[in-house]
Amino acid sequence: MTEAARVLALLAERDQTLAAAESLTGGLVAAEITGTPGSSVSFLGSVTAYATALKQELLGVDAALLAERGAVDPEVALQMAAGVRDRLGADWGISTTGVAGPSEQDGQPVGTVYVAVAGPAATSARAGKVVSLRLNGDRGEIRRESVRSVLELLHEELSGNARAQDTEHNGGD
Repeated sequence: MTEAARVLALLAERDQTLAAAESLTGGLVAAEITGTPGSSVSFLGSVTAYATALKQELLGVDAALLAERGAVDPEVALQMAAGVRDRLGADWGISTTGVAGPSEQDGQPVGTVYVAVAGPAATSARAGKVVSLRLNGDRGEIRRESVRSVLELLHEELSGNARAQDTEHNGGD
């Protein structure tokens, strides 16, 4: 079973939905998810905000943050995930932003990637979880590893969230 299939199974089990915000992956996250049969049960859609200005315009990423730090930043990744979750009306939002190459961007070297998840418990753009990656390889390898990493992060968050809910429920007995 692929990581996308595992994530979709957990989402369907909970009757929850997912939206994706992508930059360096350019739609590969959405393609991986929608390549899984039955993905329409839980996957609402995605926004590919490749241009920095679109991150602010479409996803609500803070313009001052983008101006100060650029698009390749952990807080930008968190705001992208929360923004796509909110704008598409999903329970969960995931995002990818980074530098796939061939040259650096915003002073960040090739292979610098941030992936983020914002879930139902997230009440602001600051809530959620972000992972910093330093990836090696060519452009294609960096993009593919970014897809795998964001889906893995979502799976971990969904699994952890389920354990927390079970603990809360069982703790009350």
